[in-house]
Amino acid sequence: MKTFPLIISSPDGDLFRGDAGMLILRGTEGDLAIMAGHVPFVTAVVRSNCVVITDTDERKEGVIESGLLTVDADKTTVLTSALTWNK
Repeated sequence: MKTFPLIISSPDGDLFRGDAGMLILRGTEGDLAIMAGHVPFVTAVVRSNCVVITDTDERKEGVIESGLLTVDADKTTVLTSALTWNK
């Protein structure tokens, strides 16, 4: 699986920074799955489950609060008020 640079940040600091194969969360228009090469766009994020598949195929799951998702050609960034990873 191709990967892309992903940064998930909150006011408390970075919650994830690394390469990911996929990011799954919910925007205002519905569920989103971001993969390498996704078309650039910006959308609001709503409270939902958040899944990150890392470059090593590790699956990280949690609950993300409201925020902003930005997909650029060179990286994907999520700014959120909070993200609580499942243990």
